[in-house]
Amino acid sequence: MLGVVLAGGEGKRLYPLTRDRAKPAVPFGGNYRLVDFALSNLVNSGYRRIVVLTQYKSHSLDTHLAKTWRMSPLLGNYVTPVPAQMRTGKSWFQGSADAIYQNLNIIRDEAPDYICVFGADNLYRMDAAEMVQRHIDSGAEATVAALRVPVEQAHAFGVIEPGEDGRIVAFHEKPTNAKGLPDDPHSVFASMGNYVFTTAALIDALHVDAADEGSTHDMGGDIITTMVERGQAAVHDFVHDNDVPGSTQRDRGYWRDVGTIDAYHSAHMDLISVHPIFNLYNLDWPIFTWHDPLPPAKFVFDDEDRRGAATDSMVCSGVVVSGGTVRASVLSPGVRVHTGALVERSVVLHGVDVGRGAVVRNAILDKNVVVPPGSRIGVDPQADRERFHVSDGGIVVIGKGDVIPPPEESP
Repeated sequence: MLGVVLAGGEGKRLYPLTRDRAKPAVPFGGNYRLVDFALSNLVNSGYRRIVVLTQYKSHSLDTHLAKTWRMSPLLGNYVTPVPAQMRTGKSWFQGSADAIYQNLNIIRDEAPDYICVFGADNLYRMDAAEMVQRHIDSGAEATVAALRVPVEQAHAFGVIEPGEDGRIVAFHEKPTNAKGLPDDPHSVFASMGNYVFTTAALIDALHVDAADEGSTHDMGGDIITTMVERGQAAVHDFVHDNDVPGSTQRDRGYWRDVGTIDAYHSAHMDLISVHPIFNLYNLDWPIFTWHDPLPPAKFVFDDEDRRGAATDSMVCSGVVVSGGTVRASVLSPGVRVHTGALVERSVVLHGVDVGRGAVVRNAILDKNVVVPPGSRIGVDPQADRERFHVSDGGIVVIGKGDVIPPPEESP
């Protein structure tokens, strides 16, 4: 088995979080990067020969992979980034299928029987070994992981129409008139962008696709569609057929595309509920990452008018809440919250400093932002839109290292 993780995403809809980094390198959940979730799923499934195909602004992603995902070469295990090498001509990857096509040398060198192709920027827990076994048992050449979503949301997904034998009889890209599943008329199968292929069939499909000048060279829209037309593709039901150790009924089948600012913020709010919708505390299926060598979090002062406290929040190592208040937020390593400051329903990334008396609500602060004392962020929507990026859902986003003018200099 060879794992291929597609991590070249530009992530335009996550701007400004992707201004300086690729989408899979965007921090999440305090300690993690988005790519850690796909890699952890593969590693926990027992698959430890993995290539990560990178492209856009990949430096921080490459650095994270080098620091975090060092496997034992003694056992032949590895996780390695593979940038666009222009082996087929002087061009970058032209799509997800082309990214694999341009790296067929790796597949030939490894000579795997099967290949897992996973995206790098969604949140979920998945036992890939179960999916591989179902692929083998079905005799299909390609298997597509699918999530059950309400039929009224079908227009936002690539929708799979299954046959009685589990084979895919049709694949519809963002249909407006999708029909429900035979066993659940109110739901459809939406492709998750995770695939298992029999190697020989994938290589053949990639060669045919590369020769098609009209192709967009997309794994779902072109490769899977072609295999469906040939009767070679099967579906894997992520909700019903995905039994991950340690999962609960509440977080079973959890999958989130965090491709927009509002979805990214909402997914963080999922983490901090009393009974998490996505449970990072499942130690039977851990999410692996690199942890900075920082001291434990610290909360100081306990006076009536100066108390360091955090409630309904996740607080990482190196954080100091010094007389400030944190509610329903995620504080990444090294954050400082000073006296009288309030942080509420916010995602605060590494090294941010929130000054005395500042208020930060419904916001995402990228790394190393300094919030001057007395600032108001997420309080006045009009003022926020004049100074910062604000999402459709009203989430204020301040980019990595951006300078916030002191209140007296603000418009």
